[in-house]
Amino acid sequence: MSRIAALIVKEFLTLLKDPKSRTVIIVPPLVQLFVFGYAATFDLNNIPFAVYDECASAESRLLLARLRGSPNFRETAAVTSESQIVETIERREALLVVRVGPRFARDLLGGRTASVQVILDGRESNTAMLAFGYVQSIVDQFNAEWAAERGGGALPAQLQLRAWFNPNQLSRWFIIPGIAGLLTLVVTILVTGLSVAREREQGTFDQLLVTPLGPLDILIGKSLPGFIIGLGEASVIVVMAVLWFRIPLLGSLPALYAGIVLFLFSAIGVGLMISSLAVTQQQGLLGAFLFLVPAVILSGFSTPIANMPPVLQKITMVNPLRYFLVVLRRVFLEGANFSLLIDQFWPMAVIGFVTLSLAAALFRRRMY
Repeated sequence: MSRIAALIVKEFLTLLKDPKSRTVIIVPPLVQLFVFGYAATFDLNNIPFAVYDECASAESRLLLARLRGSPNFRETAAVTSESQIVETIERREALLVVRVGPRFARDLLGGRTASVQVILDGRESNTAMLAFGYVQSIVDQFNAEWAAERGGGALPAQLQLRAWFNPNQLSRWFIIPGIAGLLTLVVTILVTGLSVAREREQGTFDQLLVTPLGPLDILIGKSLPGFIIGLGEASVIVVMAVLWFRIPLLGSLPALYAGIVLFLFSAIGVGLMISSLAVTQQQGLLGAFLFLVPAVILSGFSTPIANMPPVLQKITMVNPLRYFLVVLRRVFLEGANFSLLIDQFWPMAVIGFVTLSLAAALFRRRMY
């Protein structure tokens, strides 16, 4: 154990004495956390819109006041003629134009259907449809209150929305826990994937072989620094998610850290496999890149696994990040405990055992 401890200290000194390695471990994950936390969101705020009110009545102003008073919208252009609508959209001065026809108040007061036209910029189709959903909700609320104030009957059908686990439907609550898994994987793979390759490139690997350390000792000594750094990285991100981004941590903390530990073992196994095959650090970086990109895409981080082709869904079963994202999101948002996450824990344990065993076999072969 003293020999392994000496190797661990040596690994930490190698990482921390090199300014580039020290910077890579500490700075990029924090920068990416803030970038993803604030930029990667499906929530729309300050949507630029314009109004063309041909009715200019108290009723039309009542409807448009709801739109102008919404925190999701920001009026950026004044439209006074039909020709200005095209110019406003073409110049991207507004994402949408709300057009109230001249018969709006007359139809509304006469008990008839009063139409409101929404003209969208289709060049940003996804954003435009989300914005249209916001407009639709404002119009639906206006209809309900108009009928209630004038003694009208209830609407024929009315949707009542109730979102479980994320009552305000904030995409940040979904994205930030996923970022914890993504960044932990990146840091762990880079630290372990370059450890042996760095020794070979610097010519110190042969010196390591003549020490009393055996292959298993070297493997453990190379694994534990990555584990400790990954655990610290995950802990910092979890604390930032709770204290800075105000993401609720409703579940069991021991269950969360059990998932982190199992995930780190599987990630370290992959990293050591890459490191045992790589001769130079450049090869190690390339191997890490070749693993990380498919792992993130096939993890369910941004697109549901259920929407993927059946063949890809089966491939995701050997991706440890897939299971870890489920653990993170269920612990944060659902309040899940250890017993509810067993079905996510054991696949990560199996992946970790297989990858570490393969890494040990490859490492032993490359040594001799």
